[in-house]
Amino acid sequence: MQLKTLALAAVTVTMGAAALAHADVENPVVKERMDLMGDIRASFATLGGMVQGKTAFDAEAAADAKATLEASAAMIPTKFEANEMDPESEAAPAIWEDWDGFTTIASEMQTAVAALDTGSLEGVQAGFRPIGAACGACHQGYRVD
Repeated sequence: MQLKTLALAAVTVTMGAAALAHADVENPVVKERMDLMGDIRASFATLGGMVQGKTAFDAEAAADAKATLEASAAMIPTKFEANEMDPESEAAPAIWEDWDGFTTIASEMQTAVAALDTGSLEGVQAGFRPIGAACGACHQGYRVD
């Protein structure tokens, strides 16, 4: 449980830092990508709050977060297709150097999100870790800090 708390805290700190970084982005393609990642972070944080017990389980909020994650995950390959950069971007060149690996992880995220059962806290708890694993795998290989 302590690891989950640390992960949620890291997402929260990252969300705040990302909001500040977005203000300085000049490339509109990169801005769209960063906004997409921000939507994913916010939805993941909503689910994470429920998993952590920091917020009460809310089936409607969980379903909304899932819907955002589904739509966002489906857009990842399209939003990253153009190899465009900005000084504020956290996208690593490995995305375009290993496009197949990147899109495979995006597909894994889509699969994990589709399997998420938002009808109960137990369903959200069971589906949360696979989504986080896909996010983590992508960030580990395709994101610079």
